[in-house]
Amino acid sequence: MSQIERNDKMEHLLEKNKFTKETIFNMSDEQIEYFHWLYFEDSVYDLM
Repeated sequence: MSQIERNDKMEHLLEKNKFTKETIFNMSDEQIEYFHWLYFEDSVYDLM
């Protein structure tokens, strides 16, 4: 993941107030992608 993409996703997670800034900075790229997907990506099943 690029640094710009990582920063964007970190900002979204911070805005959601689910994690502290320190926790997010210590996450791996995979963890950030997972939590971003969990909170922000729409699923086909959400539309049913």
